[in-house]
Amino acid sequence: MMNQPETPEGDTRASGMAQLVRGLLIDVGLPIITYYVLRAAGVSEWIALLAATGVAGARIVWGIAVRREVNQFATVMLLVYGIGLVLALVTGDERILLLKGSLITGSIGAVFLVTAIIGKRPLTLAAMKSFQPSRAAELDEEFRTEPIARRANILSSYVWGIGLLAEAILRIPVVYLLPIDIGYLLSELMLIAAFVLLIGWTVWYMRHLARNSADRAAESA
Repeated sequence: MMNQPETPEGDTRASGMAQLVRGLLIDVGLPIITYYVLRAAGVSEWIALLAATGVAGARIVWGIAVRREVNQFATVMLLVYGIGLVLALVTGDERILLLKGSLITGSIGAVFLVTAIIGKRPLTLAAMKSFQPSRAAELDEEFRTEPIARRANILSSYVWGIGLLAEAILRIPVVYLLPIDIGYLLSELMLIAAFVLLIGWTVWYMRHLARNSADRAAESA
């Protein structure tokens, strides 16, 4: 059977993923720019990493202030940023600030898996609401009333959980075996690569669901 045109539902999901990509690029890009601009200005690795971490945390707080809501996704991010910053300040080890990347993706991956196993509020739903606050109520209603939407969110949470945990583990030797200036960039590029792969899978999966939905509608017509 020939592929059906994209459905409005598929277009909406694709638009949501585009917003997710833009948000992630900002979340990852701003700290990287901050770090290397400061390093080029002669600032120490320690201060540059602290500043990059502060920029990343401020971005999350700003998002919460705009939405006026603290969801699962933002809560995990804030907790891990806070823990990483405290550990770095206590130990005086700048590599702890690099390791926070693994703490973040590993913790988020674990939460993805736990919420997928529980099945009531998978983290994919909270993530989509974070980047599409105007559709938050609609996304909640879809999850509550549409079995396909529930299954899609749960499966996506499993895939993202496994992917992020794998990335977190692979990043650890990069942090401790390479010079900081190189390790920071490479670890962030690993994060971007992981998200690109996961987002690519998610886009494919959404289009697959949209095509199946269109095929079923055509068969029942």
